Amino acid sequence: MKTFKEDGMATRTVIEIDESLCDGCGLCANGCHEGALRIIDGKARLVGERLCDGLGACIGECPRGALRTVEREVEAYDERKVIENILPKGMATVAAHLDHLRSHGQDSWHAQALAVLAEKGLAAPGSGPAAGVKFGALGVASAGSPTPRIVRNGMSGGCPGSAARSFAPAAPAAPAREQGIRPASAPSAGSMASRLEQWPIQLHLVNPRAPYFAGADVLIAADCTAFACGAFHQSLLAGKRLVIACPKLDTGKEVYVDKIRALIDDSAVASITLAIMEVPCCGGLRRLVDEAAAGASRAVPVSTVVVGIEGGSLTWM
Repeated sequence: MKTFKEDGMATRTVIEIDESLCDGCGLCANGCHEGALRIIDGKARLVGERLCDGLGACIGECPRGALRTVEREVEAYDERKVIENILPKGMATVAAHLDHLRSHGQDSWHAQALAVLAEKGLAAPGSGPAAGVKFGALGVASAGSPTPRIVRNGMSGGCPGSAARSFAPAAPAAPAREQGIRPASAPSAGSMASRLEQWPIQLHLVNPRAPYFAGADVLIAADCTAFACGAFHQSLLAGKRLVIACPKLDTGKEVYVDKIRALIDDSAVASITLAIMEVPCCGGLRRLVDEAAAGASRAVPVSTVVVGIEGGSLTWM
């Protein structure tokens, strides 16, 4: 979890660069609207820890796999400093930064950015000179945008693994023997059918305002539930959109409240089913959902199912 200290330092997620892999191409620096990355002496450098939000948009820009996110003690992220740093780049860059925050569900930082702009007497993009910059659920700039994102291999800028996509549930798999697979005991075809209908699913990566969440029934599941419950896809996931999280091991969980609240208010989800394990730490996920629901402007039914650690029994609450 993100922790803050009196000296202005914080334990949080930031970008780390493997200089042995970096070839200095500059794509990551171009993809970092906050200005935290620059090319110096032929290598990408993190020049401002206070400017790095740790969301990893630059990772998908790197063709060499030289970037990753790590958790360590660094300067606390400063949204005011970020806005002051990118204002000289123009309002189109500011618009891209705001969209970056909003698409990651970072509503608290987004609000801070708008407050800084207001203090400076500047109209927020959307009502001022950057009104033409519009981004969709995939983070891809629309036609006519002055700052299109880089596209490679058919995917938009940002981490390719977090590009939003919606799809139909998988058809039942053919029996293992027909696939040339020889497991010790082949499961039946029906038990192999996936009920997943969208990607990504990890709560840090999810865009809570993606179109496929609109009016949907959502399953928020603790990571371990899919492993403990043999009927996870059929009994819990079927017909729902999925979000997963670990209330004990995930870092930066404070943003989860913003994201769940956005699911309730902005995507107007029809219902939330919370799946947790019968262990004390899983209660943290319930508290996050309760906090988000309490702060939302609309009510949504929330049901909880507890998965047993022995045999995966299900208890509905």
